[in-house]
Amino acid sequence: METLAETSWDVVIAGTGLAQSLLALCLSRSGKKVLHLDQNPHYGGTEAAFSLDEAQEWVNSVNQPDPDQSPFEEPTIFTCEHPQDSAKSAPSEPSSDGGHPSSTRPRLAASRAYTLSLSPYFLYTRSQLISILISSKVYRQLDFMAVGSWWIHSPDQSNTESSELGATQGFHRVPGNREDVFADTHIGMKSKRALMRFLRHISKPADEESDEVEDLSMPLGDYLSSKFDIPQDLQSPLLSLSLSQQTLQGTPASYAIPRIKRHLASIGALGPGFGSVISKYGGGSEILQVACRASAVGGGVYALGTGIQSLADDGSDEYPVELQLSNGEVVKSKFVVGSLWDLPAQEPSSTFGRIARSITVVSSNFVSFFPVTVEGAPMPASAILMFPGETLNSPQSPPVYLQIHSSDTGDCPREQSIIYGSVYVPGQEGHSLLECAVEKLLTAEGPDAIVLWSLRYSQLGRLSSDGSSPVIQAHSTHVYSFPPPSLDLAFEDETVDMVKQAWLKVAGSEVDPDDFMIFDDREGTSDE
Repeated sequence: METLAETSWDVVIAGTGLAQSLLALCLSRSGKKVLHLDQNPHYGGTEAAFSLDEAQEWVNSVNQPDPDQSPFEEPTIFTCEHPQDSAKSAPSEPSSDGGHPSSTRPRLAASRAYTLSLSPYFLYTRSQLISILISSKVYRQLDFMAVGSWWIHSPDQSNTESSELGATQGFHRVPGNREDVFADTHIGMKSKRALMRFLRHISKPADEESDEVEDLSMPLGDYLSSKFDIPQDLQSPLLSLSLSQQTLQGTPASYAIPRIKRHLASIGALGPGFGSVISKYGGGSEILQVACRASAVGGGVYALGTGIQSLADDGSDEYPVELQLSNGEVVKSKFVVGSLWDLPAQEPSSTFGRIARSITVVSSNFVSFFPVTVEGAPMPASAILMFPGETLNSPQSPPVYLQIHSSDTGDCPREQSIIYGSVYVPGQEGHSLLECAVEKLLTAEGPDAIVLWSLRYSQLGRLSSDGSSPVIQAHSTHVYSFPPPSLDLAFEDETVDMVKQAWLKVAGSEVDPDDFMIFDDREGTSDE
């Protein structure tokens, strides 16, 4: 059997996160010898997706006594069934609310019935990633579902009136366009006029925008109040459209306004009634695995459970980088590209952001959160909920975001849902906020909605709200790393730009930059 050391590689890619997998995909048509490694036994890195059993194995590996450097901290599983399966498991409290008697309570299905994503971001329909998935033809192996309504927890607002917008107890649907504003029965006429002025302002075509430079340095709340007289009760809903994980006063208008524009401009781009999508069966994990399969068809070689122990770039010959692999082999390559956690001797920065995340399996389909708001629109498979800190008795805290995935996503069985939670407060404080938000959602849904299983963890990474632009980092002439993973809730288009940078570093003058991710069908097939 031929060993890895018997080949001289054009590039070794370390880690199978989305950025590395997209790089492998675009190199698959460049005639390069690609060795793609991952120190983990599974694909995906920070964007991996697991069954229930695989999630338990992942928790055990991260919590081992002497773990390798990891972008995750202290994952813990809680389950109402079989607590003996994990030393770190704890049973849920018994029900006393008149819901299911214990003998008829819903139960978890088989482990493989679940696909749980560590980084459950979604894609706006105008995302660069969607464009390159189409131009590279790999979209044919993916199935996308619509992300539906945005909701905000507003317990002080009356939701007793029936509305076509789909009001549900304790939550209010965030208007997504002018028609929604006029149809909303909870917004007064004065507030509607202020909101319409704002929507007209940010929806102006580029050729109609004033030459005057707008001051966006102030916090979003101050910008909305001073320029458009938008009342405070409408500012948090607008913040939710930007997906900012900071408070209103902590979110600069320069960050929020372009993202609110992105949200509004994306609605209707791929069909009526929605502006963003998720990939079935694990979200970003499914996309990166499709990219890796396409790379393998193009000749890429894959080795899971194999990391890089050391590397040296002596710059002396055609293959200047020598790598010692964890399986004992020594390989040589022209280039090495990976993440900070996949390349040796790269210390993560102490300035990384840390967020608390949770994944919760719930015995409800949350039908009221998935209204079809436009005739001809598809049934949504996901909804976004935002809980301002004050609604969780923590006025100074950033908002909590919950993403509900219905069983149509393929993430769970029928009559169950997955709730992905995120808050920019790490550790126990963040997990308490997430737990409080989930409890409020379940209370609004009714006694039949109970938690069957949950996973909590903290993740290290990068928030785009810090104002910096991510770039690949050169550690030597032939060794490069991608920056820490984005912690944003929507896919960050700068990732595509970084993949293109890395592709040009490796392929150089042999390729035309305009041909990035533009593939013809392979001979004899219309599919990878």
